[in-house]
Amino acid sequence: MLVLASAGVVGLALALAFRLSLPLLVLAGVAAGGGALALEALVALRHAEPETGGDAAAVRVKLVDTSAIIDGRLADIAASGFLEGRLVVPRFVLRELQRLADGGDAQKRARGKRGFEVLQRLQGLETVTVEIVDDDVAESREVDLKLIELARRRHGALITTDYNLNRFGDISGIMVLNVNDLANAMKPAVLPGAVLRVQVLREGKEPGQGVGFLEDGTMVVVDQGRTRIGETFDVVVTSAIQTAAGKMFFAKPVHG
Repeated sequence: MLVLASAGVVGLALALAFRLSLPLLVLAGVAAGGGALALEALVALRHAEPETGGDAAAVRVKLVDTSAIIDGRLADIAASGFLEGRLVVPRFVLRELQRLADGGDAQKRARGKRGFEVLQRLQGLETVTVEIVDDDVAESREVDLKLIELARRRHGALITTDYNLNRFGDISGIMVLNVNDLANAMKPAVLPGAVLRVQVLREGKEPGQGVGFLEDGTMVVVDQGRTRIGETFDVVVTSAIQTAAGKMFFAKPVHG
């Protein structure tokens, strides 16, 4: 409004200087005022435009939890170029890895040491930047609660392989990038009627069933497979279901 008033005064002064008639005087004032409004609107729009230095989703900070570090596939994904940007590892996640590595259980020690090895590999990649942060959420004692709160504070995504943390993040409104979901999405589609080669390793839950696994870990429940435990043979897929752990196929032996 200040710009409009100033323009009106300038228009009036110019009209009087050139000794314009009353109708022309009015037109001059309207023209100057309209030009001022247009300029003011343009300036307002320029200030209202967001800074779009890039896609907001692409530059979103990503917090990494303990399970995703220990899993190891995150480093492979980053090395392939499908993951880039800043990976934030809170100090309390490092402390959890250290507790595992120093624990009395041999399996947990191996998991902790593997976590540090994966972290070192991530730090050596050019596609990502690993940032260790000291932000600690004092009011939350559980690591999962701290991760959720930190992700909320930083408006970031959470990378995990933990199913329960995934659900907790979804409920809390946090973007969750689950490595298992990515792995399942990358598996080739297997439709009923497809023939697979499977080794039956153990009994199934139902009478007569045997259970085997594909190379990628997908479970295959084989009808009439109980009596063929230890054998490797062709099966034809009859159906598939989606579970929390991924897809599971039901099949029956191919009879020659």
